[in-house]
Amino acid sequence: MNLWFRLIWLLLTTRFRPKLALPRQASILPFRVWFHDLDTSLHMNNGRYWSLMDLGRLDLMLRSGLWRAVLRHGWLPVVNAGTIRFRREMRLFRPFRLETRILCWSENWLVMQHRMLMHGSDGREIVAAVALVRAALYDNRARAYVPVARILGEIGVAATSPEPSPEVVAFIASEEAMRSAASTAV
Repeated sequence: MNLWFRLIWLLLTTRFRPKLALPRQASILPFRVWFHDLDTSLHMNNGRYWSLMDLGRLDLMLRSGLWRAVLRHGWLPVVNAGTIRFRREMRLFRPFRLETRILCWSENWLVMQHRMLMHGSDGREIVAAVALVRAALYDNRARAYVPVARILGEIGVAATSPEPSPEVVAFIASEEAMRSAASTAV
């Protein structure tokens, strides 16, 4: 993570923001594009989107109380796959917000959506980028991924996964195809 000031700000302000009830509530974090976010084209660097999304997932863990179980058990957050669609550029000083939500899950993996939202010149909210990630918590001692039912149980939630949307099904299928191709490559 190369966003130390934003990370420190997130950690210091978490207790002043409302708790999140996972999996139904989303994390919403306000940001602004700064000089260190820019690439040579003078808009936000594509790698910066991914780094900011790390903060969205961290906010979900912090504000749901899941961080306590992560620390207690020594679990490690892992992103296994991700895809992003850039829709609008974000230029210097542009305010935007990052919305992070859990869409669905399997036995060991969560699929999350990140959206970068900003206001257009007409005042309407527009999507600058949208990403899907497949994430999990890894238990180093057990050398296995932590079952999602246990993760949710740690924060007092018993829920079944919503049905994946067509774009999530396509994302998972694409990830599986890439994994298969990588295992057969010489």
